[in-house]
Amino acid sequence: MLQRTSSVDRIKVDGFAFSSIFQIGDSTIINGLNRALAVQRERELFFGREGNFRNYPIYSIPIPLPQLTEPLTFQSHPLNPIIKVNNIQVIAFSSSSVLHVGNSKHINMEARIKHIRQLLPKTDQAPD
Repeated sequence: MLQRTSSVDRIKVDGFAFSSIFQIGDSTIINGLNRALAVQRERELFFGREGNFRNYPIYSIPIPLPQLTEPLTFQSHPLNPIIKVNNIQVIAFSSSSVLHVGNSKHINMEARIKHIRQLLPKTDQAPD
C-alpha cells in the first residue's frame, strides 16, 4: 500500500455517533458496524421483549455486493508524498460513517436500522 504523510491544518467536527470513525493517517482495515432498532408508539407500552435483534431478519440477511462487470484500469503517479488538507468542517457523522485523511486498503461500512411505528386503533385514539 502506498504510504504518504497526512497533514491537516484545521478540522472542526461538531458530533460523532454510532460507530463513526475519524482518522488521520494510513490504515489497512476500517470496519464500521451499526445496528439500531427504532420503535415509535403513540402510548407508552413496553412488552419487555423489545430490542432483540434476532427477532428481525434485516439484521442477519447478507447484504449483496455489486459485481464489477467491466474492466478496471488504474494508473497512479504519486508526485507528492504528502496529503495536504487545509480545512474540514463537518456538522455531524452518524451510523457507521468515516472521515479519513490518508490511504486505506480495505474499508467495510454497514448500517442496518429497523424502524417500527405502532399506532393505536382509531377507536382507542383520543377525540379531536
